[in-house]
Amino acid sequence: MTADPLDNSYPGERLGMPAVGSGSVARPGRRIAALAIDWAAAVIISIAFFAYDSFATLVVFAAVQILFLPTLGGSPGHRLVGLRLQLVGGGWVGLWRPIVRTALLVLVIPAVIWDADQRGLHDKAAGTVLVRS
Repeated sequence: MTADPLDNSYPGERLGMPAVGSGSVARPGRRIAALAIDWAAAVIISIAFFAYDSFATLVVFAAVQILFLPTLGGSPGHRLVGLRLQLVGGGWVGLWRPIVRTALLVLVIPAVIWDADQRGLHDKAAGTVLVRS
C-alpha cells in the first residue's frame, strides 16, 4: 500500500503510537527479518525430525507462533530483531488472538495486505499490532 505524499502522518499515529523508537509500529525490514528467522528455524526442525516435509515445516512454524506469541510477547524471530506483539491499546494478547493471527498468517495473503498503519489483515483481525520493543 502506498502512502499519500501529501499526508504527513506516520504508521501508528491513528493508534496513538510514537513515530519512532520503542512502541512504534514495526517497519517492513524488521518484520521480514523476523519472518525469515522463524521460517528458517521451522525448516531446520523439519529437516531434523520430518525429513523436510513441507507440511511439517508449516505446522512447526505455526506451532512456534502460537506458543511464543502469548508467552514471550513475540516469536523468536520477533524478539531477536527487537519486536513484540501487543493489543492495539497495549497489553497481553491473550490465548485466542495468536491462534487467529497465525491461521491468517499461514494463508499469506492477509499478511501482505496492509493498511496505512502497516498492519496486515492478520493483525487487524486479531486486534494486535507488532511494535518495536
